[in-house]
Amino acid sequence: MKKDLGLYVHIPFCMKKCGYCDFLSWCGTVEEKEIYVQALLKEIESYREFAKGYRVSTVFFGGGTPSILEAEQTERILKKIQEIFELEKRPEITLEMNPGTVTEEKLRCYQENGVNRLSIGLQSVNNEKLKLLGRIHTYEEFLESYELARQTGFDNISVDLISSIPGQKLEEWKEELSVLAALSPEHISVYQLILEEGTPFFEKYAEHPELLPEEEESREIYLWTGKFLKEQRYEQYEISNYAKPGRESRHNLKYWERGDYLGLGLGAASMVRNIRMSNTKDMNIYLERCGQPKTMREDVQFLEEARQMEEFMFLGLRKTRGVSRKEFRRTFGQELDMVYEKALHKCLENGMLKEHKDRIYLSQEGVLLSNLVLSEFLFD
Repeated sequence: MKKDLGLYVHIPFCMKKCGYCDFLSWCGTVEEKEIYVQALLKEIESYREFAKGYRVSTVFFGGGTPSILEAEQTERILKKIQEIFELEKRPEITLEMNPGTVTEEKLRCYQENGVNRLSIGLQSVNNEKLKLLGRIHTYEEFLESYELARQTGFDNISVDLISSIPGQKLEEWKEELSVLAALSPEHISVYQLILEEGTPFFEKYAEHPELLPEEEESREIYLWTGKFLKEQRYEQYEISNYAKPGRESRHNLKYWERGDYLGLGLGAASMVRNIRMSNTKDMNIYLERCGQPKTMREDVQFLEEARQMEEFMFLGLRKTRGVSRKEFRRTFGQELDMVYEKALHKCLENGMLKEHKDRIYLSQEGVLLSNLVLSEFLFD
């Protein structure tokens, strides 16, 4: 029986690097993009034998900005994936796009080649905030791209927003989210701004935290977001993700439920049969060795059972449904309450965790302090 697999495809090119972004991306030339696409095709081809043991249920094009590629370049990648891998009958195929980078031709090409879900990087409905974040588009340009996607027939669209932007107040955020919810996308991701070392935002704001919303303001923003989106028929199924019924990201659920996924492209991460690994982040090495992925792997780590248990807990608890005792027992042959007796007792006692029947999940307070709570489930 073939094993289930997700594919992640990394496209490292952007129109412009945003001030808060620490992803592996840069502005590429026309020549660089074509050379990269050819290398990516070569890497996919190299998995012909490996692919025989798997059936692909999700494909996710991330970046960077995947929609920056020409339509025919994206088509070549999708056709090669379909040639090498067996896809299930109705796979979820997601492509991240930025406003202003798609045309009707591109969108039709995506549809014709199996893309059935779009993830649009809006980040803010406020043009001044977009400028502050370093985005290259306006809200009006987002609307144009969103409407074009709808007209082309896409009925599964996710939109990203960033909260706790410098200077942001709860009332402003209420207005922003209300505007987006009125468009009724099937999925909304809300990421709280994090200052990542090495980014212009870190240099600018790390020494001036007073320019960022206070902790209490960020807390109120988070709590109101969940309450408001629930009223709009969105269910929060993970710390930062909200979906209409049945519209959860199947690909991202693979990460949180420790399913197998294979990363394709520069710096792409994989988790296959409890082995975590990443492709090289060095473009020259990638181009040279793309036909032999084993020779360009970094950070290869076989997860011992203790590490698997840790991941089961700290990834699973990100979901609002939390983790299942039965699933833990089925996976590890041990009782969750015995393995994590001390941590569970402490977190249930102090209200950071709740339990209902078979499941254990973060309380509302636990979500707000999730990093601290999740660290309780790491072995010394």
